[in-house]
Amino acid sequence: MQKRQFLRTAASWTAAVSTPWLAGCAAPATPAADKTMTAEGASPETSAAATPVFADAIYFGGPILTMNDAQPQVQALAVRGELIAAVGDRQAIEALRGPATRMVDLQGRTLIPGFVDPHGHLGGVGLQAISANLLPPPDGPNASIAQLQKTLREYIKTSPEVAQLGMVFGFGYDDSQLKEKRHPTRDDLDAVSRTLPIAVIHQSGHFGALNSVALEKAGITAATPNPDGGVIRRKKGSQQPDGVLEENAFFFTLGKIMPRLTQEQSIQWLEKAQELYLQYGYTTVQDGRTDAGAVATSIAAAKAGRLKVDVVSYPDITHFAEGKAEFMNGPYYSRSYSGHFRIGGVKLTLDGSPQGKTAWLTQAYLVPPQGQKKGYRGYGVLPDAKVNEYVARAVSNGWQILMHGNGDAAIDQMIAAVRVSGPVEKARAVRPVLIHGQTLRRDQIPQLKELGIFPSLFPMHTFYWGDWHRDSVLGNPRAQNISPTGWVLEQGMRFTSHHDAPVALPSSIRVLDATVNRVTRSGKVLGAEHRVSPWIALQAQTLWSAYQHFEDDRKGSLEAGKLADLVILSNNPLTMERRKLATLEVLETIKQGRSLYKKAA
Repeated sequence: MQKRQFLRTAASWTAAVSTPWLAGCAAPATPAADKTMTAEGASPETSAAATPVFADAIYFGGPILTMNDAQPQVQALAVRGELIAAVGDRQAIEALRGPATRMVDLQGRTLIPGFVDPHGHLGGVGLQAISANLLPPPDGPNASIAQLQKTLREYIKTSPEVAQLGMVFGFGYDDSQLKEKRHPTRDDLDAVSRTLPIAVIHQSGHFGALNSVALEKAGITAATPNPDGGVIRRKKGSQQPDGVLEENAFFFTLGKIMPRLTQEQSIQWLEKAQELYLQYGYTTVQDGRTDAGAVATSIAAAKAGRLKVDVVSYPDITHFAEGKAEFMNGPYYSRSYSGHFRIGGVKLTLDGSPQGKTAWLTQAYLVPPQGQKKGYRGYGVLPDAKVNEYVARAVSNGWQILMHGNGDAAIDQMIAAVRVSGPVEKARAVRPVLIHGQTLRRDQIPQLKELGIFPSLFPMHTFYWGDWHRDSVLGNPRAQNISPTGWVLEQGMRFTSHHDAPVALPSSIRVLDATVNRVTRSGKVLGAEHRVSPWIALQAQTLWSAYQHFEDDRKGSLEAGKLADLVILSNNPLTMERRKLATLEVLETIKQGRSLYKKAA
């Protein structure tokens, strides 16, 4: 959520990296090139001849993986101000060493570009950061409803947020990983407290469960009808709500019961989320499906100088009043950041969650969820006409549109909407993005390519829910082909790989491991043909993610003239055992030349 002008011409770095790696490195900047390499983009007051221009820092002594196919690995990298001044062999880079240059010996550790988040919810991670941790192993202790209740009780005793908010939030429970294989109900939560409102959020973010006090606060009774695109689950044999809410029933209710925060409280939540992203090496973060309040908070944080990473926001297009889109007409809708914030486009949600069995499929779920009959295929959020209207609005205005589509029926709906949105060249120009695409069919991929729809996939599901998809959600062979990266590469297309935080922790390492190995919690490989090399997986989290956001001219690879967004890893993901990728650690995160996170020794 920030915006900054990056004054750099393509010529200033294209020539610098065009020489073969072994022939040398990017030459020291000429006076003209240096004009674009100073921190504020201004020309030095003195001539290069009078005052030599040296690097602020030089990194050496370990693998430096550039993510640039033309120059994959170098021996040294020089930083000047906020930008990379040069990359290449160490002897040539040492020409930029001056008396004040900081020499950083990697000591065998690996330097890569900062991770670029292709899909997540920064605001949601802020809520997760102040909530009780209800995640199952390995990210939390909650493998049963009894343990979940224990976690909530301990949280109520110790958390300052309970007194501050007057209610209890828990985040991350997963019915597929609980011993009981069901959602907690109002009765389960009433056993924790009958006086405090309690709302617990499913790890998918598409479900929630409320206790009786929270249901009363939300005004949900036996007479409350299901909203469009949502379900209020009922106690068996009655219309009495059992506390579990699906999709729009949950989203609308959460908005009603959420305490009104001060702007300062909202910014503090944002800062807590930001610190978590930095621990995992992200220097650019996405805030998908934001509402007006979240955008306002981000702008306030940007103006106050409290954002450290670049945050690109995609407001929910369904929240725009007819004929109005205030944020899309203001200065923050831009390809540049201001105070580390910008609005990149809009978001549209077409269906739900496969692990929650609300994703919209063309074939039935293997085991239907509670209350549904055999043949149940999930459901869409909006009718075709409305989806067509929103997509056409985005394309006609030149807004990039991200579309959440997990089920293949939802993806069919998306493809059809893009196809009728206008001339294909205009649609391709906005670079529409398919978010998740977990049941993307092989026959749909050439259509994505034709229409210029960029796939941002979710291979991390293979670890967290792969066994569940195989045994309960989809069955084989559909489960083997969730987030089919192999089929996408087969078509000569790029993709990105995301975490969808707070659905999971924003762990770049878990994303990398899952994209390469596709190993489930039980240790089985799910979809061997969709495993990719560590190099491809890293590109999907750096350079290709920057491309998705129209930022690959200044981010995503280590090239002269690009931002000095860097991450130091504990090992080399290209040479270590692939099955041990999950043991990698982010040791340091550097944004525009400034170290923002260091792992404690």
